[in-house]
Amino acid sequence: MNKLSPRTLTLIISLVLALLVSAVDLYFEASLKHFLVILAVVFIAASFLLYYVVEIYLRNRIKLVYKVIHQFKLNKNLKESIGDTLGDEPLIEMENQVKDWVSDKSKEIEDLKKLEQFRKEFLSNLSHELKTPIFNIQGYVHTLLDGAMNEPDTMKHFLQRAARSIDRLNHLIDDLDEISKIERGEMEMAKEFFDVTQLTKEVLESMEMKAKKETISLSIRKGFDKSFFIDADKEKIRQVITNLIDNSIKYGKDGGETTAAFFDMDENILVEITDNGIGVAEEHLPRLFERFYRIDKHRSREQGGTGLGLAIVKHIIEAHQQTINVRSTVGVGTTFAFTLQKAKEK
Repeated sequence: MNKLSPRTLTLIISLVLALLVSAVDLYFEASLKHFLVILAVVFIAASFLLYYVVEIYLRNRIKLVYKVIHQFKLNKNLKESIGDTLGDEPLIEMENQVKDWVSDKSKEIEDLKKLEQFRKEFLSNLSHELKTPIFNIQGYVHTLLDGAMNEPDTMKHFLQRAARSIDRLNHLIDDLDEISKIERGEMEMAKEFFDVTQLTKEVLESMEMKAKKETISLSIRKGFDKSFFIDADKEKIRQVITNLIDNSIKYGKDGGETTAAFFDMDENILVEITDNGIGVAEEHLPRLFERFYRIDKHRSREQGGTGLGLAIVKHIIEAHQQTINVRSTVGVGTTFAFTLQKAKEK
């Protein structure tokens, strides 16, 4: 149903009042001429009166509330004066402004809630990541102080474990520092011309021993091993490929395989790292690149790592103005795919 403006409402009410008064007068006087005169006078008087009340009195007060909302939306000083920003439909405009304001604020509140939840999860995860190696080191040191230092073999064993925990702490701090620099836009890019296919081969060779321990084979897929030259930060791209292959080994299966493939995408190339490991459930995929996000926390920590690898990968690719995505099926495997811009021929 269409909404009535204050002016239209005033005219209707005035007409009703005029008709009522005139009807009463006609009933007593029984004069059509007299009825018409009284009708006109009452209608005009009622119109002016109601117009003043609705259009002037109420409108001025609506404008005051409107100004407060308008100024608040613009983040301006509420004491500043603004002009007449309301049109001929102040009530309707006021209603629309309030609805828009409520909608905007509701979205802001939801965003703040999400950020607060993310902050809580991040701090909780960071605390856990720090506590685990610290408690390990503390336990080894106290054991040594309680008498194990007199047993050379035991002392060496505990010192080796303490050293591994210290290394894990160092890696965690280094990764946190790196991801903080990337997010602040302080990551330095040392771009150079290189063959990304050859770089991938080097990474596969360097990780061959680790893969063999997990009985996983590493290779470049046949038919998709064409050389592609790009202009990018070689060491950063090496870090991306290393992290993705390392991730595929950690979550692979006995006798499994990890393959790399390269696809020509005109101005870009597409690099895919695919494994036939345990896979990732669909509900986890949107959060896979979040800092410290782990699907199986117990198994992930047993496998080592800082929980920041995929987050760093995503930031490095985005720092090159490119994209990365993941697709996976539980029990079938996972594929990470990212793009890189082809270098112009030299």
